Amino acid sequence: MNLTGDKYKNLKTAMYFDKLEDSKVHCYLCPHNCVINNGKLGICRARKNIDGELYSLNYGKITAIALDPIEKKPLYNFMPGSNILSVGTFGCNLKCSFCQNWTIAHEQPETYDISPEILVSKAKELKSKGNIGIAYTYNEPSIWYEFVYETAKLAREEGLLNVLVTNGFIDKKAMTQLLPYIDAMNIDVKAYTESFYNDICKGALEDVKATVELVYSCCHIEITTLVIPTLNDALEEISDLAKWIASLSAKIPLHLTRYFPNYKMHNIPPTPKETLVKCREEALKYLECVYLGNIV
Repeated sequence: MNLTGDKYKNLKTAMYFDKLEDSKVHCYLCPHNCVINNGKLGICRARKNIDGELYSLNYGKITAIALDPIEKKPLYNFMPGSNILSVGTFGCNLKCSFCQNWTIAHEQPETYDISPEILVSKAKELKSKGNIGIAYTYNEPSIWYEFVYETAKLAREEGLLNVLVTNGFIDKKAMTQLLPYIDAMNIDVKAYTESFYNDICKGALEDVKATVELVYSCCHIEITTLVIPTLNDALEEISDLAKWIASLSAKIPLHLTRYFPNYKMHNIPPTPKETLVKCREEALKYLECVYLGNIV
């Protein structure tokens, strides 16, 4: 991507960064806290330092858009039976080796431009097809924070609902600023061990837990965990996950979904259905709603 000359003026200045010496910047949108040299990208590949200013490279850049059933997010206990206009961009701030959407999260897919105003207008036009609002999904929505924030505010003004499908790896200040405009979230809790997050996702469990603990009482939330054989399928770990969720509220739904080999993880076979059934039975000891996904 060429970011020289007049193209500077078409970029969106990022939020949540500080200028440092030698034209470096400190991005604190997420817990990685990237210190980015001039001309370089952050870990997410969506924020670039250009002459000591941090810019969002994916502001208004759409890679995927569809009218989906709300259950596909998955949100089973929020406006069931409705549809939601779902949009995504490129990039991610985690590096999960099993990523299901790796072609947009970790590659450089084709994009087309859209403004918050046009997206909200499209969402309103789809009300006749059962659309309730906009879901920011497919890749990690927090890394096109500026676009999501502006669009969510406008959507709220127009009577539309906003949904985040997120990995929860976001700074508390940024989440707090966005939260008043969010009606529901599905948050991926990838596993319930720090070693899994460190080794498989290049993130941190405690930061994700902090997000869940911040938002659960402010909007509707549901949790998703992709169950991967030998890595996070131990019943003791599922029990610990369910107990923690229940310590917040036993009414928070948990989705346990079936893993299939993808992206860089092809050495582990798909999750046996019987493993998911046992995990669900364990989680139901503590939670009221536990659903299985990807089993058909």
